[in-house]
Amino acid sequence: MNDAVMAHLSPKVVLEELKKHGVTHVVWLPDSETNWLYLLMKAEPSLHLVAVPREGLACSVAAGLAAGGKTPVILIQNTGLMESGDSIRGWLLGLNVPVVLMVGLRGWTRHGVTQDTAATFTEPFLNAFRISYYLVESDADASRISVAFEEARRTKRPVAVLVGDEYHGFNR
Repeated sequence: MNDAVMAHLSPKVVLEELKKHGVTHVVWLPDSETNWLYLLMKAEPSLHLVAVPREGLACSVAAGLAAGGKTPVILIQNTGLMESGDSIRGWLLGLNVPVVLMVGLRGWTRHGVTQDTAATFTEPFLNAFRISYYLVESDADASRISVAFEEARRTKRPVAVLVGDEYHGFNR
């Protein structure tokens, strides 16, 4: 596989990972960054998309779905993750909800100087809540999504997948 192919995270690869783990519901705040992934998810009959008006509501919705025997995933940006702190504490951690949070790592860069505090505070935020996380930057890293699902099931806790290119690959 050449570098051009590995340079982004394909929405098709992400969708396959979600399907592999029996995801039934995608809880998210719609945004423009995930357009191609959204189109694939919308066309996938095994998935139900549940839009929320604020990121903090994603946790309670996912907790309710999990309590009802469903397998949700939360699709969120790092700024929304931080806005959801109390909901993460009360709903996901308080109720031992085994859910994967796919977090767009806005402002993060592997090379250069990170100039967006959203990126600067994401990992310390997750560490404060003792939430494990895995960085996914390209299709070559997609197996880490499976690692996150397996850990969430095993530990009965939320686990994060940090998407290191702000979903730019989802626009290609």
